Amino acid sequence: MIRYGSASVIATLSALFIACGPSPDRAARQQEAPKPKVGLLMDTLQEERWQRDRDLFLERAKQLGAEVLVESAERDDAKQLEQAESLLGRGVQVLVVVPHSAEAAGRIVEAAKKRSVPVISYDRLILNADVDLYTSYDNRMIGEQQAQYLRNRAPTGSYILLGGAPTDHNAKLIREGQQAALADAVKRGEIKIVAEPWTPDWQADAATTLTEAALKKAGNKVVAVVASNDITAGGAIKALEKHGLAGKVFVSGQDANLDAVRRIVNGTQTMTVYKPIRPLARGAAAAAVQLAKGEKVEGTSTVNNGLKPVQALLFTPIAVHKDLIDQVIINDKFHTREQVYGTAGRK
Repeated sequence: MIRYGSASVIATLSALFIACGPSPDRAARQQEAPKPKVGLLMDTLQEERWQRDRDLFLERAKQLGAEVLVESAERDDAKQLEQAESLLGRGVQVLVVVPHSAEAAGRIVEAAKKRSVPVISYDRLILNADVDLYTSYDNRMIGEQQAQYLRNRAPTGSYILLGGAPTDHNAKLIREGQQAALADAVKRGEIKIVAEPWTPDWQADAATTLTEAALKKAGNKVVAVVASNDITAGGAIKALEKHGLAGKVFVSGQDANLDAVRRIVNGTQTMTVYKPIRPLARGAAAAAVQLAKGEKVEGTSTVNNGLKPVQALLFTPIAVHKDLIDQVIINDKFHTREQVYGTAGRK
């Protein structure tokens, strides 16, 4: 998989849109034409991260003169397919899909193709389907960053690998990255993986239960929990707290959720992986508008989804620990100083 930074992708997009932009005469005609209509299918809007994606996507699409119809399936594959068919029936010219299941969402792509509607797979790759564009972060790198950061602090001992949803292809890529970062230490016997469960739908309660089971198996002798996102990290920390281990066991995360950043400040979570959502959401919105207008969009690399090499725009994630919160999270205005440190701010 080829890795590209956010800046390079944004530059590529900018050049692409300028090259494909309309002439003055065509622009005048487009002002009188109906707005491009985009369908945005979310897996869930119950989490802070996905609310941000939606809002930034809508903001950019509106700036580009598009109308966006949004639906959220709340982790229900059948419902997401129904919503897709409804949006297609309402005349959307492109579908942007955050799939609940990487496999099941293939039916959404099939339905769209019957109407000659292009599909963008947003953040999560839809497998074995004729997807037109994939926009995301390098998920294998995310797993590598998580495991390597904890390994640097705990080079020996027992580890728990707490995976995400088994239906989410990203979770599997993240696990691959985690395993790659630990492989040589595991082979030498320096690190032992005592458990590596998957967390249904990335749920915190399930993560707590799974972590408790792993702790029992290891006799509470664990040095690190490589949690695949901040929600599973929160669930793991809840289990650690019950055994007096919170702050003593290193815990990773992903997404830089506010509660996770606060846990990092307080010392119960070790790090998170920050994925600047603005370039991802805005880039996807711009690409969606281009496709809705019948214009071609090419990625900066390709990712094979089991059916074909899919054009992809991949952004680079950033590992963030306590000393980088101000520099990365707050300077990027992802959270405010007051939100992270309280009304008095950081002393």
